[in-house]
Amino acid sequence: MGNGPRDYTGKTLKRLFGLSGNQCSFPECSRRLVNSHNAKDSNICHIEAANSGGERYNPSMTNDQRADYNNLILLCVQHHDETNDTEKYTVEHLATMKKDHESQYINERINKNPSMLKNTIAALAIVDLTKDPEEQILNIVDPREKIEFNHMKKKASLVRQYCIYHTKLNALYTELEDQGSIVKEKLLRTIKLTYDTVKSTFVSESEDSLKVVRENSDEIFDEVYNTLYEKLEDSKHWEEDIILGLNIVMIDAFIRCKILEEPPR
Repeated sequence: MGNGPRDYTGKTLKRLFGLSGNQCSFPECSRRLVNSHNAKDSNICHIEAANSGGERYNPSMTNDQRADYNNLILLCVQHHDETNDTEKYTVEHLATMKKDHESQYINERINKNPSMLKNTIAALAIVDLTKDPEEQILNIVDPREKIEFNHMKKKASLVRQYCIYHTKLNALYTELEDQGSIVKEKLLRTIKLTYDTVKSTFVSESEDSLKVVRENSDEIFDEVYNTLYEKLEDSKHWEEDIILGLNIVMIDAFIRCKILEEPPR
């Protein structure tokens, strides 16, 4: 990523347009936008302004953070102008608007493409980081308890919103296991190893690894996503709907304690 607030990476743009369905995120607006290769800045809007003096500007953010997916929302020109009302459209309001729109779009895509989650599972299972399988301990934890234990903030609402898919994904895993498949074990092992690798870069030689994880839980979760996304994008099984399924599979892995730390029992 460059050092300007509008130096968006290709990965950021793909994620932004993919999860939004290339639509304005304003409620009940179905206006489609141009694709990520030809996007105008007026369509890519900053939740916290790109420059000093802009709406909801946060001086403590870096330019990289301003240009990152978490600070961006897709809006048509009309609704971009409307959200300049900072009293009505706060940072929290726009972040919620973005998550609600993405969740609605994911529901639509799952209904139109029932194989979306199964395809995501299959693609992730192929991204196997070890040669020898190891048995996965599948401790399922109340997501609210785990959010609190890991001191999650920005990603907490995402977990709450997507955890509803846990039952659906579990049914898919059961169906695959009944067919003799071990993709669940391979997939969860890959996610756990990815988390361990990302965690080690944050923790380094710290004597209090839990403290470091808690201080960086949102960033660690994002980095796990980015790492898996890149591996999927480089695989021959990449397709657009997988960008949607990845969020769901990751939240499920979070509940199964493959991402972030497990509360003591």
